[in-house]
Amino acid sequence: MGATPEPGLSARPAVYAVEQFFQVSLLGLLSSGFLALAFSGYLDTPTIALTSLGLLVRAAALVGKFPFLRLPASIANALTLAYIGFYPLDYIYVSQDFIPATVHLVCFLSVVRLLSAHTNRDFFFVKLLAFLELVAATLLSSNISFFVFLTLFIVFGVATFCCSEIRRSSQRPGRIAMANLSFHSRLAALTAMMTIAIVLMTGGLFVLLPRTAQAAFRSIVPDKYHVTGFSNEISLGQIGRIQQSSTPLVHIRIDNVNRHLPLKWRGGALTQFDGRRWYNPPALNQTIRVKDGMAFLADDDQRRRKGQRIGYHVRIDSIEADALFFAEIPEVINIGLPLLVRTPQDSFRTGFGFGSPAQYYANSFLPETSASPFPVPSLPRAVVTEHLLLPPVDRRTIDLARSLDKGGSTTDRALVLERYLRTNFSYTTDLLKEEVADPLAHFLFERTAGHCEYFASAMAVMLRVVHIPSRVVTGFQSGAYNPITGWHVLRASDAHSWVEAWVPGQGWVTFDPTPPGGSPSGKPWSTRAMYLDTAEMFWQRWVVDYDLEHQLFLASRFERSARGWKGFSTDRWLKQLTPKWNETLAAAKSVVPLVGIALLIGAAAFLLLPGLIHLLRHRHHARRIRQGGAGASDAAMLYGQMLVLLRKRGYEKPAWLTPAEFAQVIPDSPLSALVGEFTGLYHDLRYGHRPTAGERMLSLLEQMKSSNAASPAELRH
Repeated sequence: MGATPEPGLSARPAVYAVEQFFQVSLLGLLSSGFLALAFSGYLDTPTIALTSLGLLVRAAALVGKFPFLRLPASIANALTLAYIGFYPLDYIYVSQDFIPATVHLVCFLSVVRLLSAHTNRDFFFVKLLAFLELVAATLLSSNISFFVFLTLFIVFGVATFCCSEIRRSSQRPGRIAMANLSFHSRLAALTAMMTIAIVLMTGGLFVLLPRTAQAAFRSIVPDKYHVTGFSNEISLGQIGRIQQSSTPLVHIRIDNVNRHLPLKWRGGALTQFDGRRWYNPPALNQTIRVKDGMAFLADDDQRRRKGQRIGYHVRIDSIEADALFFAEIPEVINIGLPLLVRTPQDSFRTGFGFGSPAQYYANSFLPETSASPFPVPSLPRAVVTEHLLLPPVDRRTIDLARSLDKGGSTTDRALVLERYLRTNFSYTTDLLKEEVADPLAHFLFERTAGHCEYFASAMAVMLRVVHIPSRVVTGFQSGAYNPITGWHVLRASDAHSWVEAWVPGQGWVTFDPTPPGGSPSGKPWSTRAMYLDTAEMFWQRWVVDYDLEHQLFLASRFERSARGWKGFSTDRWLKQLTPKWNETLAAAKSVVPLVGIALLIGAAAFLLLPGLIHLLRHRHHARRIRQGGAGASDAAMLYGQMLVLLRKRGYEKPAWLTPAEFAQVIPDSPLSALVGEFTGLYHDLRYGHRPTAGERMLSLLEQMKSSNAASPAELRH
């Protein structure tokens, strides 16, 4: 920290340490609120960059890297009024929504007020803006990063409000006997104890109170904040934009499977293509009623069909759609909704959307290619016609499809097209820099590279050219498997599209023309990524989704533990836990190392940071003093260091003695001569404004450290 208080810090040395602690705490309070907002993922880059720059400028000023130039009040007020005038424009034209426009306003005002604050009223507004940032983060963020920054906010909040009261007291008229310029360790200890008490009390309330405000918060935040896709319409390139993100969207746990299982998770199918977008025309959907949480998605013949089946639990986190995702042929679903909708494209939806996260359990049939054919009724003529409709197609596309069609079975003809696209084109995540007149022809004959929806669209169109009914399907690749939790994680980058073609006697058969390696699915995760996902799952389940069911589950476990305490066996008890509880234990085990590391880092910072700050500040002062830049405040600091040395030797300065009187009461010795000279230089520097005295005072301090003068106790003997 700087040796002299920058403008806004108290000029009185006695309150400088408290003022310094207050300024650091206030900056930490505002920074933690902003970081909680930034890590929610909904803050735009310009806002993050400008706000971060303002916080860094303030931090650099506090550590003495450059003189802090405070914004004059007139300029700060002008900027505030200007942005308030810009706020309606941001709301109408830029952000186009109340929440992001208001967040932009709060971030801008927080930086302006922080860089211009110098009165208690200004500091109050800064604290209020920091609180508003945290409130905004609670609406926009539901991941574990919010908990980390909330903890920091509590720490800095306790420190800030404690220091605020001390500052008000110190600003009253009074006499202070001696300055104390060291980092205030007692304030830091008080902050830590109050924070721990708050966290422990909150933890107890957490177990007792379900998250009843969750639905209210979700009703405030617009759905547009979530990742879009998997609706009744998708444009070429839309999935490519989704794939630019690695945000986890869906988690799936497959029963009795402890390895990566390469399955496609089907969300929806689209039948009509206008050259740029796939969509479904208005149609009459089938309503499926859910009774006691259970609904049958397949008929009796399908459910009696022999073959492999899997059960799985699906959790959908951040998708703006009402689509449900299934593997292969879904047969049964367990979901907490009154009804479901089945579309003519064999997709399943809730019909009215659902809040995120949503979860359900399902069973699916996995057909085998080697199995005997399953009788499938023929496709109605009207449906065949619908799946053969073509938009205006480039003549080259028609000629290409016909040249590749060599006859044979429907499956063989489709495989030829699939193989051609897989081997002659390349996959890329790069988006088109500008729109083109015919995206499909541009993909086939000019760029020869694209996203999965380009491959799927090309194959579907060419299948229709050769009179094979087809449709494009959207969903996810298999994702990555997390061995710690046992869940498959489907990220935005796993979003995928493929093709279903109608094969007589077999029904709709899946084909994927995208080249291998066109998706990150199945690639191994780093250990860090697995642990972060595990912690996130634990957070989502036991914090965000904590409800009466979880509460009763914990209570029943505690009751059983108490009842069976006699003859208690840890191994037997663990074996009796349900799979749901084992999953929670696995998540907790993965969180323990993270919490332990965080506690160690926090403890090390708490113990070492004050000393490090003091050392760096001392070196900065010493370097400036040796360069002839000593001032009156440096005299007080150096005199305080001398008193610390004398206290270690047993010489304590009473508050009622002046420096000159104290120098005279020290017994005659080499040390007393050094103290006398040092006291004279102290007066010269502090009251006579002689900068050269500072360098000599540093030299005398070094001599005092090496002096062998006896202590008062030794003199008495």
